[in-house]
Amino acid sequence: MKKQVLIIVSNANVIGTHNRRTGTFLPEVAHPYAEFEKAGYQIDFASLSGDTPYLDALNLADDPDNLKFLTGKGWADMQKAVKLETINVNTYDAIFIPGGLAPMVDMPEAPLLKQVIAETYERNAIVGAVCHGPVSLLNVKLSDGSYLVNGKNIVSFTTEEEDNYARADVPFDLQTALTAQGAIFHAASPWSANSIVDGNIVTGQNPASAKGVGEKIVALLENVKA
Repeated sequence: MKKQVLIIVSNANVIGTHNRRTGTFLPEVAHPYAEFEKAGYQIDFASLSGDTPYLDALNLADDPDNLKFLTGKGWADMQKAVKLETINVNTYDAIFIPGGLAPMVDMPEAPLLKQVIAETYERNAIVGAVCHGPVSLLNVKLSDGSYLVNGKNIVSFTTEEEDNYARADVPFDLQTALTAQGAIFHAASPWSANSIVDGNIVTGQNPASAKGVGEKIVALLENVKA
């Protein structure tokens, strides 16, 4: 039976007091999408509000996977992302949250998203996120009341990277917040590819890590008997 992946994207398009334009960072959705597509999976999109999502980093469109995403089914389907509350997420083998600064706006709290992530994790389906996408894992509590990230090996966009990217625009430091909830944080050199697996959680550090996150999600899914 064909595996199913749900990509959950932010609806935000501005962040911070300077109204910095933002959205989902193109390679962070396009590169994992390419891996899922290559594996033959069904790929669906959802967003928190059901409104049309935004893309950032269109200047990177000359990358082959980015271009294929923009001109193929990927971006067309993402624009039609349905409202998360209308989906039975329990039918999906994996959920994936790409980054960009946008998730820092609408995903730190988002009660339904937190519930979806907790339930997906606790039924042993895969939860993946990259760059600022792991903000979606923040404040997720499991049925025993513990934080999802507590004691888990996690990575996201790092403090050092943020200092040289969007420190004036983000509402808080993601590495610090994840660590405060008990995450065992694995920072690599700024902007280097770094993706890690802990059980059924897959996280990546930055745009260069998105392909690796996709590959690791596929590897986990292919180890699950249909």
